[in-house]
This record gives sequence, structure tokens and C-alpha cells, in this order.
Amino acid sequence: MLLTMFSVYFSQGICLMITVLQMARLPNIRVASALLSAAFVYDIFWVFISPLIFHESVMIAVARGDNTGESIPMLLRIPRFFDPWGGYDMIGFGDIIFPGLLVAFSYRFDRASKKGILNGYFLWLTVGYAVGLFLTYLALFLMDGHGQPALLYLVPCTLGLIVILGWVRGDLHDLWNYGKGRTENVVDEP
Repeated sequence: MLLTMFSVYFSQGICLMITVLQMARLPNIRVASALLSAAFVYDIFWVFISPLIFHESVMIAVARGDNTGESIPMLLRIPRFFDPWGGYDMIGFGDIIFPGLLVAFSYRFDRASKKGILNGYFLWLTVGYAVGLFLTYLALFLMDGHGQPALLYLVPCTLGLIVILGWVRGDLHDLWNYGKGRTENVVDEP
């Protein structure tokens, strides 16, 4: 029964995130920079600064739920397989959706610019997201399980990476102004 409830909530959350990533599109990295920077500050404030005001981290309290164990269904709970106490890790939908929008944008940009897998941005942003997620869990481990704002690690590893790569490759102007003054070349996907 518990496993069935877990799989239903988990799959509904995954489906919701996939739907958002399919429907919402970033027009360029100018908008991505504003969105991800705001989410970056928001995440850090509610995890690290809110305890100074409210005597506990509001983000962590909301994610864990109240004493009944119920929580807002805006996060994924992933069981720890080798934890003798049967704990779980949590990642918020925003920690997947916001960087995911940038990764999806990089895929569209690569297709429209006819860039290959290595000279494009999609592969590198996917690797950057994985590195950012690894750093998040490393910080979680090093800080003895104290909740971490995942966007603190994910934003520099995705937005920072596309800005630096774009600057080095000479594409930063195109990435910044993409879709401005022209229609986007959309390639039909299978």
C-alpha cells in the first residue's frame, strides 16, 4: 500500500514537471538569467536567512510537513536505499523545472543553429545539471543532512556554464537575443 502511494505521487509529480517543461519555453538566456537569478535568491533566502527571522528554515519546514507527516506535493521524495533508518532525500519541483527550462532552451537553440552534440550546449548543460545535483548532495552530506538550496549549486552549473561557453564560443549575443526580431526556426520533432 505504501509503495503504491509512493509510486502514484512520484509518477504524478514527474508527469507534472514534464508537462511544464513541454509547455513553458524560455525565449532566450536574458529571460533565463532573470528567472534563475530570482529563483536562486529566493531559494537561498528561505533556506538560510529565514531561520534568522522565523527561528527555523521555512523551506525545510514546509518540505518536511507538519507533525502528521503530510507535505505539500511540490517535491519528490526519493528513498535512500542503503540507509538503515529508511530515510529519504527530497528535491523540489522548482529545482528540476527552472534549470530544466534552460536545458530545454539549449536544445532548441542547438537545433535551430544546427549545432552538433559536442559544439552545442545541450549536452554540456545536461552534464552541468548533473554536476550541480552532485554538489547539492555532497553539501547535504557534508553538512550532516541540513537542507540545502539546490539552486545554489544548480544555477551556477547551468546558467553560469551556458554564459561562459557562449562567451568563449562567440555565441553569447545570439543566446542573449535569441528569438528577438525574427521567428524561431522550429524543427518538427518525431
